[in-house]
Amino acid sequence: MQTQAEEKTYSCELCSARFSRIDTLKRHVQRHTGEKLYSCEKCAKSFTQTSHLKVHQRSHTGEKPYSCNTCDKLFTQRSHLRVHMQRHSGEKPFSCGVCGASFTTKSDLNVHMHIHTGEKPFPCDLCGLAFTKRSHLKLHIQSHPGEKPYACDVCGSSFASNHALKVHAKTHTGEETFCCEVCASTFRTKPNLNIHMRLHNGAKPYSCKVCELKFEHHSTLKAHMQTHNEETPYACGSCDASFHQKSHLRKHMKIHAVEKRYPCEECGSIFSNNYLLTRHMRTHSGERPYTCETCGSSFTWNHHLKTHLKIHTGEKPFSCQICESKFLNNYLLKRHMQTHSGEKPYTCEMCGSSFSRNDHLKKHMKMHTRETPYSCEDCGSSFSMKSSLQKHMQTHVKETLIR
Repeated sequence: MQTQAEEKTYSCELCSARFSRIDTLKRHVQRHTGEKLYSCEKCAKSFTQTSHLKVHQRSHTGEKPYSCNTCDKLFTQRSHLRVHMQRHSGEKPFSCGVCGASFTTKSDLNVHMHIHTGEKPFPCDLCGLAFTKRSHLKLHIQSHPGEKPYACDVCGSSFASNHALKVHAKTHTGEETFCCEVCASTFRTKPNLNIHMRLHNGAKPYSCKVCELKFEHHSTLKAHMQTHNEETPYACGSCDASFHQKSHLRKHMKIHAVEKRYPCEECGSIFSNNYLLTRHMRTHSGERPYTCETCGSSFTWNHHLKTHLKIHTGEKPFSCQICESKFLNNYLLKRHMQTHSGEKPYTCEMCGSSFSRNDHLKKHMKMHTRETPYSCEDCGSSFSMKSSLQKHMQTHVKETLIR
């Protein structure tokens, strides 16, 4: 029987590495020479191996042969599926030595380290802006005038990315093949439909390993995980504030923004555009421009009217998977789910009592502050809750009847 050393009879003249097969040696030599023998007929990109070319060709055909058994998301490569599966399992084997944050892949850890080092290794040759990720640089380069290499064969429109072209192409074909059986919404991909279905079935496939809270989306879980560590990587350039999430920083930056030039003459609030000011003014004027044709009820916002219309149709598209109760909207379903989970995310800072709803916490807080905003017009008695005032008013009704 031959030993492993004897089997490796083919040697690389450039680095002395040894191989058991001649084709493996040839592929290895291409790493030194940079030779790319296999070209894509669609876009002329070249590759050192046929397997790499096959994977690339899926970007043109849209083929995604690897499917996640948990959420049905599809992938072009098995390695991408393996990384994705770690999101469901919660496995994060790569830890940051500076702040202790954990990651599913070594590349994610390397990108994270740029937060601590301030390194931005991918500069734009056109304007000098630098980025922490190569993918961010690629997107940025396409923002420069003329950089729209993906053209539509039907109407000639050009796009900065192949994905944008694919989305646009479906406007010509009218392709919307994935339909929700509950509310009839349509989607262009099955993963998008699966994500949408969580609104109806209440599924939360992403769990926090620290406190066991569950979330509908991986991005929401990631944002939540930052509340368990002290890392606040998003810093404001105008003051010393820093935040867990980029969205929180963006919201904060509005405080400093000079473009806020639309003030409310009633209360002094300032808005960045006239549309937001107009919407805000309805809170002062009481304007309700959206009217129900069935019963005449009017609403400040269009989405409130849409929710109201379901009362007339009897439509309750959001179902509880545990007890099959049905609800008008996702907010009511989420609130109902807390009766099953026992989740009480709203905690009183003064006594530690917990509540399933924020309005219950607000009512409770009035016990500590002794706030009594609801006053009786007949006798001047005041109460912390509206329901207590209503109960009290019945005593005056009884007094009137006795007289």
